[in-house]
Amino acid sequence: MKIAFVGKGGSGKTTLSSLFIRHLAAAGAPVVAIDADINQHLGAALGLDEREAAAVPAMGERLPLIKDYLRGHNPRIASAATMIKTTPPGEGSRLVRVREPNPLYDACARPVELDGGAVRLMVTGPFTDSDLGVACYHSKTGAVELYLNHLVDGPDEYVVVDMTAGSDSFASGMFTRFDITFLVAEPTRKGVSVYRQYRDYARDYGVVLKVVGNKVQGPDDLDFLRAEVGDDLLVTVGHSDWVRAMEKGRPPRFELLEDANHTALRRLRTSADATYELRDWERYTRQMVHFHLKNAQSWGNERTGADLAAQVDPGFVLGEHLVTLSDAGSSLSPTA
Repeated sequence: MKIAFVGKGGSGKTTLSSLFIRHLAAAGAPVVAIDADINQHLGAALGLDEREAAAVPAMGERLPLIKDYLRGHNPRIASAATMIKTTPPGEGSRLVRVREPNPLYDACARPVELDGGAVRLMVTGPFTDSDLGVACYHSKTGAVELYLNHLVDGPDEYVVVDMTAGSDSFASGMFTRFDITFLVAEPTRKGVSVYRQYRDYARDYGVVLKVVGNKVQGPDDLDFLRAEVGDDLLVTVGHSDWVRAMEKGRPPRFELLEDANHTALRRLRTSADATYELRDWERYTRQMVHFHLKNAQSWGNERTGADLAAQVDPGFVLGEHLVTLSDAGSSLSPTA
């Protein structure tokens, strides 16, 4: 299951995504956690200190390796240099799974030990001095988009992405890469304004969107969210002494999280799991191709000097039927 957490800056989406990741790990589920926010705080929210968080390799700095690995032996892609963030897989591409070992994870992922188990953490990497004035953050999140485009995931395994704040997610097609999107909203006008933007932008793409009300302090806050969000409101979360201790770097055992918040996290997982029955790999692949062709025409062809429309394999549909573990267990390849 591919799950995104979005919301305006300061809404608490990183905190809630980290709690959800902890909840999944405590239940023994395999998890890949990805920090795709321009403000890189997910590692710290999962308990890493500053030195440990800074040591997680940046996906954005390993794009050539990621592209070369995912390209595999796809004859439609002449070289890794002609791949852009939207390049879709085709016959001969390497596909990846959540549980497997592979060179991409070796280069970009690090294990984080949590109560009850470990998760793989990947990060896009922060903006650096060399990026200022010459690059946009989506040049870094492109590594995540390529990973998601080549990911074949099944039920009871999870990729959880802490997305960049606000409606910036719509600067690429990555917002269509998820089975469900949890939008974290405070009970304020600004809090629900991002929800309305996201709802309106995503309406035509079949995005499953649910709202998590955060910092809800009483019946008035709850009534406000219900009036503004309606049926999209899934759960609400209030004050948490456990979270406050975690933010100070002294989290208690996860089992001591408040009962109401454990209940909310179970509700999130149940909602995410239910979307698996709605998964449409043909639509998923079609949307991938749609955004690739838009990016190719807008800037990709000029940037690479190639006709990137030729990278599209018209007979290819991503799906679980395509992959088998290789003998080495380090890659996945299409089967006949």
